[in-house]
Amino acid sequence: MCRIFGHFDALATPHELRSVAAAQRHGGPDAQTHAYGAGWALGNNRLAIMDLDGGDQPYTLGEDIVVVFNGEIYNHDELRQKLSARGHTFRDTCDGSVIPALYAEYGAAFPEYLDGMYSVAVVDLRGEPTLYLATDEVGMKPLYYHWDAARRHLYFASELPALLSFRQVGATPAEAGLDAYLATKTPFGEQTMFEGVKVLPPAATVRVTRAGGMHVTLRPTTGARAPHCAEPEAAAHVRSLLRTEVHRLTEADVPVSAITSGGLDSSLVTVLAAEKVRDLHSFNIAYTGTWPSDERAFAREVAERAGTTHHQVEIDPATFPSLLADVVWHLGQPNADPITLSTYALFGAVRDAGFKVAITGDAADELFGGYDRLKKAMDAPFGTDWVPDYVEALAAVPRNLRESLYSSDYLGFVTANGSAAEEITERLRASTADRMTTLTEFEIGERLPAYHLRRVDHLSMSASVEVRLPFCQPSVVRYARSLKADLKIDGTRRKKVLYAAADGLLPESVLNRPKQPFTLPITAMLQPGQALFDHARDLLAEDRLRRGGKLNPRKVEELFRLQAESPNDRASLAIWSLMVHELWLDQFCSPAGTVAGSVPGVTV
Repeated sequence: MCRIFGHFDALATPHELRSVAAAQRHGGPDAQTHAYGAGWALGNNRLAIMDLDGGDQPYTLGEDIVVVFNGEIYNHDELRQKLSARGHTFRDTCDGSVIPALYAEYGAAFPEYLDGMYSVAVVDLRGEPTLYLATDEVGMKPLYYHWDAARRHLYFASELPALLSFRQVGATPAEAGLDAYLATKTPFGEQTMFEGVKVLPPAATVRVTRAGGMHVTLRPTTGARAPHCAEPEAAAHVRSLLRTEVHRLTEADVPVSAITSGGLDSSLVTVLAAEKVRDLHSFNIAYTGTWPSDERAFAREVAERAGTTHHQVEIDPATFPSLLADVVWHLGQPNADPITLSTYALFGAVRDAGFKVAITGDAADELFGGYDRLKKAMDAPFGTDWVPDYVEALAAVPRNLRESLYSSDYLGFVTANGSAAEEITERLRASTADRMTTLTEFEIGERLPAYHLRRVDHLSMSASVEVRLPFCQPSVVRYARSLKADLKIDGTRRKKVLYAAADGLLPESVLNRPKQPFTLPITAMLQPGQALFDHARDLLAEDRLRRGGKLNPRKVEELFRLQAESPNDRASLAIWSLMVHELWLDQFCSPAGTVAGSVPGVTV
């Protein structure tokens, strides 16, 4: 697991390359290396997980093929055997070292042979210099880039703060960014909150040359309809797939741990991992004091069932304001889910306990229909327009409220240019697939990588911890994509087939408990007298908002008054979201749109 960066047909000084590497060193503290030539450079920050004494990057094949890689390739042994039979030799057994030979054999099709999570950069100097970039089919390992089409310059990095360390990449806020953020909790698709900065979509293969420019190709990700129509057979297959993938994903040359929230998904992964890992350590997070939705008892019960060594992590809400600046910096752009604070603190505790790998249950809700918004959309009668309510459920701030918070100038801009919510609504309505397929493809292809996986990746790697995601493995994703709707959501049941797969493996209390989100109880924490409430008031002060020009200070003040008098989830999430956005502006964007100065509390 690593961080990668580079440029192609562009210029960057050695100092710039060092600055870029330093900005994401937390994700690869074990080695920092780069290679460069006329008009190109590839760099790597290494977090040593496999073959601790090998794995030196960039990987090379002769003098003309140079590769840097971020992620884990789980079928590397199989690939190494096949490539060895074709005459290739390898200097170590690290997973990424197979990529140069794989590229030499299959060219641009090399990602089709990789099973794992990855972002890869290949420079091929045979003939016209060519750069290839590739991402895994779910988007577990993000890759951000800036492409100057006029000059044919490309810059890329695994994290936004690193990419912005290139002098040619500006930190200008996207004018539509605030509305997109409040409408979906973070920008979806290839967009970011910065003008001229994008993120590669899942399953992307990119080819760049001076003559041809930049071309992005999306590889196919869907499979045939699942052969199982009955719940018992489908559940047995899901259990078998998960067991196989969890066991594969526990293989590492460093100790592996598990994140155990106490819900179905992480609990199932923990129990399956414990079958393979002797003395598995599990981690759960809770908050000092008494707060709603505390899950520690469920997590403890799962740990006892699985026989893990359990770590109960506890953080004090009084420390949240100081943590929040670090969280926003590592994410590089706003994410409105309060779980970001919990996630950041949790992976710090995993690192401090001596673990560099954690296995989690992320992505099960997207694959198997676990969210309320999915059930409500599926329950809408045939012939009715289910799309607006579904899109509204994605928002951090409901449409009527967010538009009331905008200044007249910004509301005019959004009205004239169209909102992110309207664009998503039009795309969903235009789908010719059945309703469940439409929802599943949007959840997996758009929301999961943007909102969920980038958050998990950046906040785990901020602590030098690699997260492994069994539910994101191709075998599981493709099967879940192909399942009939009534095997996911049926009557009052959600994640129907996944619950059936877990039956007998988990305590009844976990299987029968009501679903609740693994998040921060911000409605209780954003009240007068709490540290977060005071911090939000400071960040959203009237003079600051007037300078920003996009928000109406009087309406924001009304929001605080409402939350103080009658605390509720709607107002608290709105305040939280605006606070995170303002902090992001502070850390990354000066009034002139240039990169802000050093960030207090963050060492790079």
